[in-house]
Amino acid sequence: MSNEITPRKTLKYDENNLPYIDLGKYKMRLEREEPTNEVLEKARIELRETPEIVEKAFKELRELIKQEKHLHLPTEDEYMRMFLRPCKYYPESAMDRIKHFYNLSLKYGKVCENIVPSTLRHVFEQEIFTLLPVRDQDGRRMIILDVGKKWKPSKCPLNDSFRAVQLAVLSSMAEPTSQINGNVVIFDMDGLPLANVMQFTPSFANMLLDYVQDCLCIRLKAVHIVFNSYIFNMLFAIFKPFIKDKLRKRIFFHGKNMDSLHQHINKECLPAKYGGTLDCELPPGYLVADLFEAYKKDFEMANSYGYTNELK
Repeated sequence: MSNEITPRKTLKYDENNLPYIDLGKYKMRLEREEPTNEVLEKARIELRETPEIVEKAFKELRELIKQEKHLHLPTEDEYMRMFLRPCKYYPESAMDRIKHFYNLSLKYGKVCENIVPSTLRHVFEQEIFTLLPVRDQDGRRMIILDVGKKWKPSKCPLNDSFRAVQLAVLSSMAEPTSQINGNVVIFDMDGLPLANVMQFTPSFANMLLDYVQDCLCIRLKAVHIVFNSYIFNMLFAIFKPFIKDKLRKRIFFHGKNMDSLHQHINKECLPAKYGGTLDCELPPGYLVADLFEAYKKDFEMANSYGYTNELK
């Protein structure tokens, strides 16, 4: 037998010195570039993104932010757009979402504070969370949460998993194409043990759904739950009373029926485990952690915004 040690993979950098994970045919990266003309046309049709509406929305949202005396936020166009796009350029709706988003740490404390990669490396290394290197057929960013048998609460407490979701949301908020096309989440419940279900409480369910339904500043287009069993049904019963109609209509249960999943996401966009034909291995968790860590300054800056200590 060979005693050779396989070299630990590292991030690579493109011609613009931006990091990515090399997956052979594909690259996994955070997409900060401007959208294509096709995507911008989608923004015009779906989000009312025209020069006149955008200019008016920027002006009105800046005024609303100024009125919120204890809220520290940048007011550059790029930052305003992150909140206006998911709200279809309605300034009042965007302001309402901003208030909810930045009130999280006031309501829930440390669970929603200091959302930076260095505090969440252990979550990614457990490989219960990953991004897919391609978007789906509608250009939506796809996220997989493998919280079945892979999830070990002793190594990765439930609150830390929630914090990792918040990190992914911050990342997606900064992707112009994701702001327009939206996001899709796949919850993989394969082998979910009863002991893990016991980690969930009604108070956690309420907090998570408060975040998803009232604070989320991305376009969450669909939640797909696969390999769900009767044990998962016990878990879902905890969440069900808190789910509003808008989110309820975007949750799809597939069990082991991957043909059902393929009615929503093309096979070409999915790994083999989900009946797909995407020809690449998902990266090791430490590389996903490294990718987010490469943007640590951006995350630290994002965490510096919000309500000032006077309000806290």
